[in-house]
This record gives sequence, structure tokens and C-alpha cells, in this order.
Amino acid sequence: MSNQNQTMRIYHRYLGFFLAGIMAIYAVSGVLMIFRDTDFLKFDKINTVTIPVDTKLEDVGRALRIREFKVDKEEGGVLYFRQGNYNIATGVATLTSKEWPTALEKLTDLHKATTKSPLFFLNIFFGASLLFFVVSAFYMFMPSSDVFKKGLYFTIGGAALVLIMLLF
Repeated sequence: MSNQNQTMRIYHRYLGFFLAGIMAIYAVSGVLMIFRDTDFLKFDKINTVTIPVDTKLEDVGRALRIREFKVDKEEGGVLYFRQGNYNIATGVATLTSKEWPTALEKLTDLHKATTKSPLFFLNIFFGASLLFFVVSAFYMFMPSSDVFKKGLYFTIGGAALVLIMLLF
């Protein structure tokens, strides 16, 4: 085995051990993100917001920052909508939202990190590390070995699966 192959194996091994915890957390948060459009593990959170009384009815949704705002009914000076209600006379709106517990919300932040978040650096490090894993995996076996050749078939199969899933 060449010195370069041995060095890659060592880096691959210890980086793998280091990233095992990170990968486990990313895996849990990734599965959790699949359910973000459902009420899975979420609880009701009630917020009270006051907006100016003279707000026009067509602007209430924008003032409350509700997308696709639609009034279901109006009764006794109160507008009722899917997310709660709004008292026209007082300007007080009671909004109900579904939210994850704080710990789960923090987990989902891993996948939603932008350049404005400190998690941005963790995501770049993690992505670069995974890319290193891809490259260093090919240094684990000699290119002439059967395991290496079979590994290439599995690599092509994995890439093909993702492309098929993306296209269909």
C-alpha cells in the first residue's frame, strides 16, 4: 500500500470518528425536516398581536404577516381565519401556530442556516468533509481489486438513484 493511500486511510478514519456525532444529528434533523409541513411533534403556541385599528380589511393579513390570508367568517366585529381571529374594534389579533419544542427547532436550524447564521460555517465544514469522504473512499482499496470495481458500481448506482428521484 502506498504512503498516500495509508495517509488517506488515517485521515478518513479519524475524520469519520469526529463526524459520526455530527452525522447522527444531521440525520435526525433531516428526517425531522421531512415532517415540517405536518403537526408531527408540534404543539400549539398562542400569540397576541395588536395592529392599528384603522387597518383596512384587505391589509390585515399583511399586517399580521400571514401568507394566503383568508377570512372564514366575520361575526360580532371579529374576523375568524384559519390561524386565529382579529377584533376589528380593538386591533387585537390572537394567532395560533404549530411549533416544535425549542430543542427540535434548533435541530431544524442546521438545515435552514444561511450566510447570516454561525451554523453556516458548520454546514460548509460538514459539506466539505463529506466531499473528502467521497474522494478518500476510493483510496481504501487498490484500483485493480474486485472490491474497488464493485464499489464503483455502487457509486454509480447511488448517483443514478438520486438523479432518478430528482427527475421523477
